[in-house]
Amino acid sequence: MSAAPLHYLIFDASDDGEGTGTWDAMASVRAADVPAVMAEVQAVLAWAEKHSPGPRGPLDEGGAWDADQQVQQDGDWTTVTLTITGPWEWGEALVARFASER
Repeated sequence: MSAAPLHYLIFDASDDGEGTGTWDAMASVRAADVPAVMAEVQAVLAWAEKHSPGPRGPLDEGGAWDADQQVQQDGDWTTVTLTITGPWEWGEALVARFASER
């Protein structure tokens, strides 16, 4: 069963050259769309937990992967940022799992 494609979050990947990647996604939406964005964040994090390559935590403290979520409001707009760091193949599998059929 494939995961529903993401409609708000689009990941941009960067590789450290040593097998670790960072995937950043950001969505700026009006209040009515915040629940849908947060549902996408939760779906991505649930997949990451379920298919975890090891313990979650800062990589420099022994974690295999980590995630950071930020929510900022500016007037009528809310910006949600999700950053995931971990093994390159694992992160690429995560992003592919939620890729849209565009």
